[in-house]
Amino acid sequence: MTASPALLVAVPLLSAAVLLLTGRRSDRWGHWLGCAAAVGSFLIALNLVLSLAKQPHESREISQTVWTWISVGGFNVDVTFTVDPLSAVFILLITGVGSLIHIYSVGYMEHDDNRRRFFGYLNLFVAAMLTLVLANNLLLLYVGWEGVGLASYLLIGFWQHKPSAASAANKAFIVNRVGDFGLSIAVMLTFVTFGSVAFPEVFAAADKASSTTITWIGLALLLAACGKSAQFPLQSWLLDAMEGPTPVSALIHAATMVTAGVYLVARCHPIFDLSATARGAVVAVGAITLLMGAVIGIAKDDIKKALAGSTMSQIGYMMLAVGLGPIGYIWAIFHLLTHGFFKAGMFLGAGSVMHGMNDEVNMRRYGALRTAMAVTFGTFAIGYLAIIGVPPFAGFWSKDEIIKVAFEHSWVAGGAALLGAAITAYYMTRVMLMTFFGKARWADDAHPHESPAVMTIPLVVLAALSAVGGWALLHVVNLETWLEPVLGHGEGELPFSSSLLLPLTLAVVALGVAAAWKVYGAGADIPVSAPRGSWFIRAARADLGGDLFNEKVLMQPGQRLTATLVRVDDSVVDGAVRGIGGFTTALSARLRQAQNGFARSYALVMVIGAVIVALALAMVRFA
Repeated sequence: MTASPALLVAVPLLSAAVLLLTGRRSDRWGHWLGCAAAVGSFLIALNLVLSLAKQPHESREISQTVWTWISVGGFNVDVTFTVDPLSAVFILLITGVGSLIHIYSVGYMEHDDNRRRFFGYLNLFVAAMLTLVLANNLLLLYVGWEGVGLASYLLIGFWQHKPSAASAANKAFIVNRVGDFGLSIAVMLTFVTFGSVAFPEVFAAADKASSTTITWIGLALLLAACGKSAQFPLQSWLLDAMEGPTPVSALIHAATMVTAGVYLVARCHPIFDLSATARGAVVAVGAITLLMGAVIGIAKDDIKKALAGSTMSQIGYMMLAVGLGPIGYIWAIFHLLTHGFFKAGMFLGAGSVMHGMNDEVNMRRYGALRTAMAVTFGTFAIGYLAIIGVPPFAGFWSKDEIIKVAFEHSWVAGGAALLGAAITAYYMTRVMLMTFFGKARWADDAHPHESPAVMTIPLVVLAALSAVGGWALLHVVNLETWLEPVLGHGEGELPFSSSLLLPLTLAVVALGVAAAWKVYGAGADIPVSAPRGSWFIRAARADLGGDLFNEKVLMQPGQRLTATLVRVDDSVVDGAVRGIGGFTTALSARLRQAQNGFARSYALVMVIGAVIVALALAMVRFA
């Protein structure tokens, strides 16, 4: 029996409603309801995917229309949820990894008085993300898109008593509004151009629209993707978002929400296929961001911010691939899935380290934790090997394919991807060495210890997926064939012998590891306080001017525009109102003087009036 796609969304949404509306009455069991909703959604998703797999390869689709949302004239929008090969892999990622993070959160948030509310927000996020990927039209996708933004705001600012958390939530919300403006423009342009916002209708008619219109729609979609996926130039919010509880970083900022932009471009690939300009912009954004994120990761001492820089970089790889057209779509989604495994595992591993170190995030105060936290170390190490691309771990299968298709596109794209691999190996080795090796640099009150089983079991599962997930997706699931009906498949040609790529990639990874070992390896003296560093390191610590860019390009022009509009409003709009009022007051003051109370004055006015009337009548008579 095939489950209902709408039920997939309804379960976490109903759980969120119960947890957020029942108040303190659900404190004792609310976290277990949140976990049950996530696991239940995963089971429903698994049922849907298995049912989908039984259908003919070229026509796999399970669709359910819940109700007609908008019906105006000939314009109709239905609330329709569709499971196809692309949305299928996302619902498994969202609910599967999401369930593990929910379970982990039971232990991580154990002593938080508002744990029930936290799980309500997690469920709300899962429901919104599922709406986003299951929507069969842009308008319903927009609802999920905004729901994800709301849930992200609530979760980043969950510890709102901390000014830094409240500020980070506001920053994420505001920066994402810039990207959301792009999505709203894309929805409106799509409606004006095609008379519909449903994906099947829009994609079927896309080749009949003008190239200029298609390009603008593609660029508007890219702006939306840049905001949600923390890509240049809207990337600055992601690093500050680490102020939220660590499970938030794992779920939203590693496995799901930040991949929404990649999903949007992949889902709308018929639009991008028709515009070389829009595709080129996606490639440029991805290449710039993958290098920026990697460089930022080099200089961060906060373990979560180092991983956040890594997330920016890895999403940059996905954006680069998805901008390459048919040769890159499948590999972008492939890397999105493997990244969800190993990055979620590493973020939860970082949370486990913090749990055992009194919430300390500064890696300069770690060191030698591999013995005190053996399970955390082992699972984090597997994620490390996966992200730097060591065979046969998950990242090797997906990232190497992206490097390959990047070289098939151009030397510049391939060079950026290869350089990013070297920097990734460097900063991730730095994280490993500063955290788990070397001398202990703990504070006196620190007593490192392993996390409870409710936290380590999800770590072990994610580590297993990081170890074999890439191979399984490629050789067991055959992801390439699975996604082909939706994304198609293209072939490219390397500008050099393909036999050179693997040793070349492994060589640059080895160079990155060796360089980090030289600086942070055995015997290295790592000061507890960060040295000033070179101009390059200082720039990386300042996020390569991301906040400065936002201030100069977005905030200050906005402030000047607002000030100008205030002056115009004050001098022109309000000035006109004040002028009319002043004129009326002055006129009434003049007229009031005629009312002096003297009978002779009134008689004189009457005589003058009578004379004027008589003269007027005489002129009419003799005219």
